[in-house]
Amino acid sequence: MAHLPQLLPADEFNLKLEAEVHPADWKNPTPSGRYNLVVIGAGTAGLVTAAGAAGLGAKVALIERGLMGGDCLNVGCVPSKGLISSARAAAAVRSAGDFGVSVPEGVHVDFAAAMQRMRRLRARISPNDSARRFRELGVDVYFGDARFVSSDTVDVDGTKLNFKRAVIATGARASAPPIPGLDSVNYLTNETLFSLTELPRRLAVIGAGPIGCEMAQAFARFGSDVFLVESESGILPREDRDAADVVQASMMKDGVRLLCGGKNLKIRNHSGPRLSVDSCGRDYDEAVDQILVSVGRTPNIEGLNLESVGVAYHKKGVNVNERLQTTNPMIYAAGDVCSPYQFTHAADFMARIVIQNALFKGRKKSASLVIPWSTYTSPEIAHVGLYEQQAREKNIPVDTYIQKFQDVDRAILDGADDGFVKVHVKKGTDRIVGATIVAPHAGDMISEITLAMTHGLGLGKIGSTIHPYPTQAEAIRKLGDQYSRTRLTPFVKSLFRTWLSWTR
Repeated sequence: MAHLPQLLPADEFNLKLEAEVHPADWKNPTPSGRYNLVVIGAGTAGLVTAAGAAGLGAKVALIERGLMGGDCLNVGCVPSKGLISSARAAAAVRSAGDFGVSVPEGVHVDFAAAMQRMRRLRARISPNDSARRFRELGVDVYFGDARFVSSDTVDVDGTKLNFKRAVIATGARASAPPIPGLDSVNYLTNETLFSLTELPRRLAVIGAGPIGCEMAQAFARFGSDVFLVESESGILPREDRDAADVVQASMMKDGVRLLCGGKNLKIRNHSGPRLSVDSCGRDYDEAVDQILVSVGRTPNIEGLNLESVGVAYHKKGVNVNERLQTTNPMIYAAGDVCSPYQFTHAADFMARIVIQNALFKGRKKSASLVIPWSTYTSPEIAHVGLYEQQAREKNIPVDTYIQKFQDVDRAILDGADDGFVKVHVKKGTDRIVGATIVAPHAGDMISEITLAMTHGLGLGKIGSTIHPYPTQAEAIRKLGDQYSRTRLTPFVKSLFRTWLSWTR
């Protein structure tokens, strides 16, 4: 039978969510003939695959064992950004005095109301991913546990679905690191965090990746005493170090206590969770109310019976080639179950590749995708392409251009001038190979650079594009100006001077 996670609290908004993405009265259809495509998993990759294929006229079945919408809608992007927006509002009130606005002493955060707002907005968004909507799109929606029984058949709780092609889009879930004593406490992951109704007075967050940093800062802004534990020397270890340092300073200003370089981490249960850790030569022993674990992901492949149909996999997911075929050429995979880029937008565009390749014998390759990403801390970090270190490892010489926001008028006026835009171009050219932005709304700004990279537009083209004044995006145009100035060599200047002297 289908596995249905319990949505807590059982208020009107969670009941509405459940009614959309796993209706209690749903009756699975009766299959009639072979499907062009059977899609297992109704997260982003599965939903986009199913809707796109059905829209092109394919006969499609979509199977989900839990909640349609996957992590993104239910326990990921949507609820986390709902909380972050409330936390940013609290921070804005606290800093209102910096803008000449008087506010009452102290800021009271109603955490239960913030969580209710999140649940209300999540329920409002949920019809986009609902079972009824996909049925209206022409997709046969089945709830249940899927497993392959042959190279052209999937079983869903006893019902056999025959297919020409299949897609594994089952996603991934939070995994527990091997921390001594962790299993002695009821710790949180992203799958349980959004069921909270009371603010933890003291919260430990293990893992300073994107999820850990976003939630650590948000809960600190709500008023929790937050301890962020990371084994590396700083937060967001995969990001540009200069950019991560800007975010780290902002998080510490918000009150996050950073325990980096954490060693010998242990958890005990002494009338509640207690963690001990060595950080930078100092021993910490802290009692907390809750522990959020945000380290590692495990692919959802159990029970699919992949061995029986020759689909190879490893601990990080299903093996696929560049066309997203598994080792069984009739079966494809997309999204977190097979990709190192575990982002909703990456799953979306992988699904588009699967549709072309599975239904129309296309040869689209996932390597052709230019995938940006953003971490929604304050300020945000957004990145696309290669980091400088990666370029060196690939023997790609680069020139690097940096525009600090302290020299961008809009950033100064907004009081948000701590960050920068950093762009790497292939040495001697304006062809962009990578970029990082650290700023408010960096996730919105990175799209201009992603567009340029996708369509082969260089910094020179960006510099010649009019941007409205004053905007944060002017920083990107200024980088184009920086590049253009490098073309004004002494020789070119001498030619200009000669010409201008002739034309006086």
